[in-house]
Amino acid sequence: MKPGPFVHHAPTTVDEAVAVLGEVGHDGKVLAGGQSLIPVLSMRLATPGHLVDINGVAGLDAVHVTDTAVRIGALVRHAGLEQHDEAATALPLLRQALRNVAHPAIRNRGTTVGSIAHADPAGEMPSVLVLTDGVLEAVGPGGRREIAATDFFLGPLETTLAEDELVEAVRFTRFAPATRTAFLESSRRHGDYALAGVAVAVDVADGVVVGARAGFVSVTPVPSVLDLTPVLGGWDAGAPVPDEVTDAVREFVDPEGDIHATADYRRMLAAELTRRALATATQPTPAADPASTTAHESVA
Repeated sequence: MKPGPFVHHAPTTVDEAVAVLGEVGHDGKVLAGGQSLIPVLSMRLATPGHLVDINGVAGLDAVHVTDTAVRIGALVRHAGLEQHDEAATALPLLRQALRNVAHPAIRNRGTTVGSIAHADPAGEMPSVLVLTDGVLEAVGPGGRREIAATDFFLGPLETTLAEDELVEAVRFTRFAPATRTAFLESSRRHGDYALAGVAVAVDVADGVVVGARAGFVSVTPVPSVLDLTPVLGGWDAGAPVPDEVTDAVREFVDPEGDIHATADYRRMLAAELTRRALATATQPTPAADPASTTAHESVA
């Protein structure tokens, strides 16, 4: 199928883009990478009358690494962020997760901010943003505001962003230097949407876990974080992951079944992937590449 007719707008500044969004209201959609939006338009699941194409807006394609965060502009492509060594060193979880986003061709065009604003619970980067206590920077007719990631997602493809606002950038908060992370997901074929996925962040001191959190993909209505510290606090990081972890995950996630997997199977996947991700993150000898602890997992 082909998209319905629409008016193409090509602003060159953020202010111009916001002005157009204010004029067209709910009949407008922002186009950045288009890897989520174009298929939706082509299937006519959405038929906006106006596309606000921000690809000509200067200044939105930069990655900034500070002592506290990694800031990603709205036009930074997944591949650009994945290959950004300073960002990967500051926050290895970014590269760990991005290697699981679809296929290289899609990562070459798709944007990290766009995937977050799209708010698909099957997306990898929304879960990473929430796990890092990240922030979205939005700009609208009334000026700029910051939205905590935990306040941004209302439901699948539904957010607190106003129809006349543009997400200009997101900030992933950096973990403490000693925090260890891993990202695992499982799908029917590599590059497909994950049946289930998980990102973990573990704090270890003197060989003992003192903090642990997990964020999930495809098994919760909105990206959310499970604090595993009450379960893992005081756990010997070199010991097998206790069964209480998988029990906690099974109780926390709320997957839906579809033609690809039942809800029970997705729940099992989420629990098992979390166990494996924790084991990976706390392995005694970290991988030489700090961002290498990522994998496409098969769970029987």
